[in-house]
Amino acid sequence: MAFGIKRRELIEWKRKIDIGEIAFLTHYWLDDRFPGCKTVTKVGCSDLEKLAEWGKKYGLRKEWIHHRIDGYSHFDLIGDRQQEILKQEGLMEHIWMNGTVEN
Repeated sequence: MAFGIKRRELIEWKRKIDIGEIAFLTHYWLDDRFPGCKTVTKVGCSDLEKLAEWGKKYGLRKEWIHHRIDGYSHFDLIGDRQQEILKQEGLMEHIWMNGTVEN
């Protein structure tokens, strides 16, 4: 279940994807398959080859892309790997610890 997304954040994520940028959207998320994980970061791009190349530098496989018919295909980042990638991308504002943004 996803929650904690502001409409303007979702619109901006989609806008960036539509123009071929690598776009990041982090939100609260609960899934029994991933106990202890409270957030997910969706990394999308309309150019699937560009997205696959971006993921490759972090060891993400092309087949892990969540293909969506609405054009907002993306990787889902969770857990420790999520934090590692966000730190390497310089996106500290996306890293949430215990419900707050890590500084």
